[in-house]
Amino acid sequence: MTSRAADRARYDRATAHLDAPFAVVDLDAFDANAEDVARRAGGKPVRVASKSVRCRPLLERVLARDGFAGVMSFTLAESVWLARAGFDDVLLAYPSADRSSFAELAADARLADAVTVMVDDMAQLELIERSRAGGRAEIRVCLELDTALRLLGGRIRIGARRSPLSEPVQLAELARSIARRPGFRLVGLMAYEGHIAGVGDRVDGAPVRSRAIRLMQRLARHELAGRRAAAVRAVRAVAPDLEFVNGGGTGSVQHTAAEDAVTEIAAGSGLYVPRLFDHYTAFSGRPAALFAQPVVRRPGLGVVTVLGGGYPASGAAGPDRSPVPYLPEGLRYDPREGAGEVQTPLLGAPADDLLIGDKVWFRHAKAGELCERFDALQLIEGDRVTGTVPTYRGEGRTFL
Repeated sequence: MTSRAADRARYDRATAHLDAPFAVVDLDAFDANAEDVARRAGGKPVRVASKSVRCRPLLERVLARDGFAGVMSFTLAESVWLARAGFDDVLLAYPSADRSSFAELAADARLADAVTVMVDDMAQLELIERSRAGGRAEIRVCLELDTALRLLGGRIRIGARRSPLSEPVQLAELARSIARRPGFRLVGLMAYEGHIAGVGDRVDGAPVRSRAIRLMQRLARHELAGRRAAAVRAVRAVAPDLEFVNGGGTGSVQHTAAEDAVTEIAAGSGLYVPRLFDHYTAFSGRPAALFAQPVVRRPGLGVVTVLGGGYPASGAAGPDRSPVPYLPEGLRYDPREGAGEVQTPLLGAPADDLLIGDKVWFRHAKAGELCERFDALQLIEGDRVTGTVPTYRGEGRTFL
């Protein structure tokens, strides 16, 4: 029996009492993935990206492990909610225009001490100031360095469009503006290298493209290491008490941790290991988060139909954004239908061994977005469900 077949047998036994659809997290795989991320961080603390987990009990589980400290959140409302729930170090990774949450933050010194907000523009500071509604708490601020690789004088850009601050002098200028502004304290610098951390360098069946990605990433790592170090020096000249410099992502943990200028690493997807993280040469993880859909039709030889399953991931639309049929091995989508809103035909020889009511196990393309489809996660240890925990959705929270 292959390891995947053994996993299928375990999952089927563990969930025999449950009616699909539902989602699971294999805690043995989750913990092994956490250990691997911490190992690759080389002793630097790992800040957990909440968007890739979206489940408070699992955030608490990983933060209880050595090597992990703090949360990287994705909305201000989420940040405030987590802080009120007892998470005492929450870095908001994106700028916000949520005036009511800023007012809530400014009115509560304890909350304001637990949450750090992201800015890359004076207009964002002005929006925060106008949102205070009389609140006087000091707002903790982090600057973001844009990490995109620019070639040929900027005519070629490789990387996500994030902060307008790409040069050390720009960061230092905004740092000085913050230092002169009462009610704000600059405590951190973040630089997320998505073109390195979030792009797999082992593309199946495309060796030339894979080599090109690896070449680009080596060039980008070298360029960014120098620019990030210069940016940190420039900002520390203005704010010598800077508390943290955050960088990385699941796909670049060990490379970013090697930079002296970086004090902590961000990672989250590496805990669940969705399908987009199968294509890296630097690490491999164990799929920990899956969802099951029930077989409800057998239209003919070599085909079964499962209920639902059309859960596409964010990003540029394409086949890689669809979930992948994972267990049993050998199933594939009908190319004319794909993953459907209410039903999904699946083709392949394993279909003939599936009966009405059997489960087909899928992996989502990305990590935490799976939790927007399910209100609970069944926690599996060995071949038993040992607990059920709510996702953000299960707690009535849909932040985006």
